[in-house]
Order: sequence, then structure tokens, then C-alpha cells
Amino acid sequence: MTVDREEYVEAVLQAVEAIPEGSVATYGDIAAYVGQGGPRQVGAIMREYGGGVPWWRVIRASGVPADEVVDEQLQLLRGDGVRVTNGKVDLRSVRWDPETAD
Repeated sequence: MTVDREEYVEAVLQAVEAIPEGSVATYGDIAAYVGQGGPRQVGAIMREYGGGVPWWRVIRASGVPADEVVDEQLQLLRGDGVRVTNGKVDLRSVRWDPETAD
């Protein structure tokens, strides 16, 4: 199944909006949730269109923020109640699982 770019962008942004405060998802998690594309495609959409959604809740699979937004992202995550240790998020404790979301 192929969706057009506009539908894909909308699906990615809706997925990011669904991540609750205090949780994070990886770029790959969002791609898997949407069912199309991969981490790079999600990252490109977030760079271009992500300003209106809680973009800071999407993080690299390593738990380290994107280079261009490290300080801002870590500050916003801390504001959400996400514990950050040595500039890194422990994904095991705060990773969003859409299967268990209500």
C-alpha cells in the first residue's frame, strides 16, 4: 500500500501527537507505527513539518537527541518529566508503546 506524501506527513505528525508527556519514541518506532518509511523519512518530516507537534518526544534509537537540537530537546524532555542522564534518555524506562496506550 502506498500513501501519498501528504497523507504520510499527516500520519507521522498524528503519531507524534499521540506520544504522551513523559514518554519518548524513536524515529523508527514512528515509522513502524505508521507502517511505512523508516527513521530517515520520519526525521525528514520532523525537520520540515514537526514544529507544531511535540517533536522533542522523538529521539534517536541510541537515546541521544539530534545534534542540531540537543540542548533544547533535553530541556523540553526534562520539562516533560523524562529523566536524562549524561545527555541520554533511557529508552527502556520511557519508551512509548502504542499497543498499551489508551
